[in-house]
Amino acid sequence: MAQLEKVIYTGKTHTTGGRDGASRSDDGHLNITLSPLGKGAGTNPEQLLAAGWSACFIGAMGLAAVKLKIALPAETAVDAEVDLGSTEGAFFIQARLNVTLPGLDREVAQSLADAAHRTCPYSKALRGNIDIVMKVV
Repeated sequence: MAQLEKVIYTGKTHTTGGRDGASRSDDGHLNITLSPLGKGAGTNPEQLLAAGWSACFIGAMGLAAVKLKIALPAETAVDAEVDLGSTEGAFFIQARLNVTLPGLDREVAQSLADAAHRTCPYSKALRGNIDIVMKVV
């Protein structure tokens, strides 16, 4: 496991009530209601993971694009899907990342997505721990 030499940022939240509760950040920018599995008015941990991971993944593709001296398309998008399921009575997650890089050559788009999957901190944390399918669409 890699040890951080320098902490760049620490996200801090306070959560109560679990999947049927609320979560807020210490700076007040995040203040959400949680609802279990799409029920109620709130969000759920799987949606939060999908949103955070896809945002980070786009940032990682941007860094890869700079290294390749190409422009990341303005319409770049990642549709992240995080499944909650069970096997033999235990809960697990799995995920799919569908990457859209309109206007880029398929090979270039694939190289950006592959580079992002190697460098994105969320991908690093999850790769090898959950089933992940990443594809350029």
